[in-house]
Amino acid sequence: MRIDVLTLFPEMCEGVFSTSILGKAREKGIVSLNTVNFRDFSGNKHNSVDDTPYGGGGGMVLKPDPIFAAVEHVLTASGNLELPRSEGEQAGEADNVQIIHDDGEAAEYNGESTAQGKPRIILMCPQGRTYNQQIAEELAQEEHLIFICGHYEGYDERIREHLVTDELSIGDYVLTGGELPALTVIDSIVRLQAGALGNETSAVTDSFSTGLLEYPHYTRPAEFRGWKVPDILLSGHHANIEVWRREQALQRTLERRPDLLETVELTAKDKAALKRLKEQGSNRM
Repeated sequence: MRIDVLTLFPEMCEGVFSTSILGKAREKGIVSLNTVNFRDFSGNKHNSVDDTPYGGGGGMVLKPDPIFAAVEHVLTASGNLELPRSEGEQAGEADNVQIIHDDGEAAEYNGESTAQGKPRIILMCPQGRTYNQQIAEELAQEEHLIFICGHYEGYDERIREHLVTDELSIGDYVLTGGELPALTVIDSIVRLQAGALGNETSAVTDSFSTGLLEYPHYTRPAEFRGWKVPDILLSGHHANIEVWRREQALQRTLERRPDLLETVELTAKDKAALKRLKEQGSNRM
């Protein structure tokens, strides 16, 4: 998988890309993580990538030309077809453009192409679909993702209409820029790649992967400050442990995110367990 992040602050991404699960996945060649500073594509002597909005109003708006040119640059570098251009606009207008590659070294684009699948071009913005685990699993199947991270009042609407394939939001709040949301999404996608985690079952049993919140975890010591690990987990009876974990996941979801139960696929045993848990909850009231 290849992931490119278009940003004005590549240093925000590089620290994250070099540590923990992302760093290890990068080292193993499981994922190629690259950053592109779209200011390199400004096409003007002041290197400005934003301007005041037509019609007036506060804030600055990201211009379409540097974003289109930066995405086109990435597409050309990865062997994909170029984007449509307006009359008179030329490809490769940015000189000495740098991509920060997996090894952390800045390299100028040399025009060579490598075959890749058609990428998803993702705009991080508050108006997008609210991100969840199902979208993470969907995007994890892609060969190439391009993230566009803004840092101003907004984007020129033509970026939305004619460039991006997806708009994503990580919640109903506003951040300074799109880098932190993009990094959140990227982390959730990379950890789903084969070989990215030490334990391959971890990603499968995580909260939301099954549609439910995850069951509680315990480790040594068996007793800590008078608080004991549930006896069932020390029994060695794996079938009973799995039943307990499933019921715990159902109970936690019922208590904390009951909305998830409206869409998750439940077995007859799940429904019976939920009925019992609800009755127990009513009796405690």
